[in-house]
Amino acid sequence: MTERKGARTGGEIVADMLIGHGIDRIFCVPGESFLPILDAAYGAAGRLDIITCRHEHGAAMMAEAHSKLTGRPAALLVTRGPGACNGAIGVHTAFQDSTPMLVLIGQVERAFIGREAFQEVDLVRLFTPLAKHVERVDTAKALPGALVRAIGLTTQARPGPAVLVLPEDVLAESEPVADIPPPAGQPPPLPSAMLAPLHPALAEAERPVLLLGGSGWTAAARDDIHAFATTHTLPVTCGFRRIDLFPNDDALYIGELGLGANPLLVRRVREADLLIAVGSRLGEATTQGYALLRRGGPALVHVHPSGPELGRVFPAMLPIHADVAAFAAAARQLPATGSERRRGWAKAARAEYEADRLPAPAATGRALDLASVMTALDRALPADAIVTVDAGNFSGWPQRYLRFGGGRRLLGPTNGAMGYGLPAAIAAKLAAPERMVIACVGDGGFGMTGQELATAIRYGTAIIVFVFNNSMFGTIRMHQERAYPGRVIGTGLSNPDFVALARAYGAHGERIETTAAFPAAWQRAVNAGTPALIELVHDPDVISTRTTLSALRAAAEPAIAPVGAQD
Repeated sequence: MTERKGARTGGEIVADMLIGHGIDRIFCVPGESFLPILDAAYGAAGRLDIITCRHEHGAAMMAEAHSKLTGRPAALLVTRGPGACNGAIGVHTAFQDSTPMLVLIGQVERAFIGREAFQEVDLVRLFTPLAKHVERVDTAKALPGALVRAIGLTTQARPGPAVLVLPEDVLAESEPVADIPPPAGQPPPLPSAMLAPLHPALAEAERPVLLLGGSGWTAAARDDIHAFATTHTLPVTCGFRRIDLFPNDDALYIGELGLGANPLLVRRVREADLLIAVGSRLGEATTQGYALLRRGGPALVHVHPSGPELGRVFPAMLPIHADVAAFAAAARQLPATGSERRRGWAKAARAEYEADRLPAPAATGRALDLASVMTALDRALPADAIVTVDAGNFSGWPQRYLRFGGGRRLLGPTNGAMGYGLPAAIAAKLAAPERMVIACVGDGGFGMTGQELATAIRYGTAIIVFVFNNSMFGTIRMHQERAYPGRVIGTGLSNPDFVALARAYGAHGERIETTAAFPAAWQRAVNAGTPALIELVHDPDVISTRTTLSALRAAAEPAIAPVGAQD
């Protein structure tokens, strides 16, 4: 890295360190507490990009998505108090999604700390439960050391966010301090002895399942795990919103273990005699409310880069403390195992997955059939497209009917944070401008960060946004109907004209209400050359890909109010 000599402001030290560590993009809403960093970025034009967002919620989601897509930390820059609180949603997303992210927060000047100064919050206490590492830097001289620690921690062991709290006067003061370069070298390969017990377990298994999840999956790691699965005829399932880790077109892929998973897949995992979980935390959504692994169920081999994660949720027959890439590289070298019965097990599991991609009768026959729309979109998307999803029931359609893996990526919040889809798509398009990027978002989620369409216009990111509009917070309405059928309150939405709103921002916009209208609308959006929004107006009774509000209500108690009634 190029080292500048002489005294520099704290802001210049931060900018130079970011550039030297390969971080060339900062997502922010400008604040007075970090003006020296903004000024340093002005002086580093062409080497350090500032992406100005409309809300810290959106900026944080952009930083998380950039980091998730590239595997390298982006920087989120927010101001003290309100800005930090707004950005906390994205920090929590990065934490639960194991995404590397560097968070820089401007703070009140040192002499004011502890007096409840203007916009002051105890940021160390606020972010300690939300991040891997939180540190306040009290001198400009300490900045290089703090930055190298924080940046390194974002990718070490289980990746995640690291937070540096930077008092305003620290960023303004000058020090003749040297930068610290990134550490050299690569992590050592996985010792073969660690995998020695795995091979006999593989050889004995007749009903194995390979579960993939977590982060840290490089292209080489994906190739290695594919070779491992192929060599041993291992049917592969992916954790919640990790379905791009294995080619969905491969005969060994059997579906997503997540919210609304195929019941036959859940049963098959429970009937397995060996479950090899690689990278997954075995979280609530993936393990079906921690009920997937019961006594008498499959023997568990758990591979995770964080030692404390092993045994935290379920005891493992074989815990392996290893980076996913190191494990995959070593596992593909294991001699082949398998049997005719295992091949039949894998073939049957694949057939169940393929049958599950057929539209469910309860969700079809409507004017706008979302399953048919997503199936048509799947055929139209390039093999290297990037699809982002927001949180909500609507996401079941792209996750069930679009295919991922290979070059096609899915970016979604495994912590279920709303407002993710649109900002994530902008970040993805900035990181990979040559690729098609699609955002899928519900009307509720769009209401939280839809203003970032202005950011998409400003930076020329020609993303295509699908707004799934059923005029409600659908996921909560579904749970409401299950627990309190007919007693609808608090979940209805009064929406704006999404098409007019998109056009007001300068984007292409149109509304479709029938399946037949989709192909032409899609082509116009592709040809628009600007950000584009397609509003999908669908029947609110079709609450998920598997059921309807009518069916939920009938299964609970006699109807009290007509289906579709809103508060």
